[in-house]
Amino acid sequence: MPEFDPWTLLVIAALAVVTVVTRGFFFISERDWTLPRWAERGLQYAPIAALAAVVVPEVIADQGQLIDTWRDARLFAAVAGTGWFFWRGGVLGTIVTGMAVYLPLRLALGW
Repeated sequence: MPEFDPWTLLVIAALAVVTVVTRGFFFISERDWTLPRWAERGLQYAPIAALAAVVVPEVIADQGQLIDTWRDARLFAAVAGTGWFFWRGGVLGTIVTGMAVYLPLRLALGW
């Protein structure tokens, strides 16, 4: 059984306290908290920014390197999905359209 360093236990306990206090901070107060209008507007874009931060690198890079050819199924799927979204809207249709383009190019042509 490994030995526990007292400093490690202290750090774990301190991090637990900080986590509980920061997450429970809004429950401690008796009055309602309101965000400033600029913060509310900024939070409206957070899901879009997070999605872009995940999807864009996956589309334009392969194994950490920028793709160097146009013969990549991800590019065509991204263009098709984007086109669907601006034409008809809706997340489900965007995903289905992108995958309908991606899978044949990837499986049949090996892109």
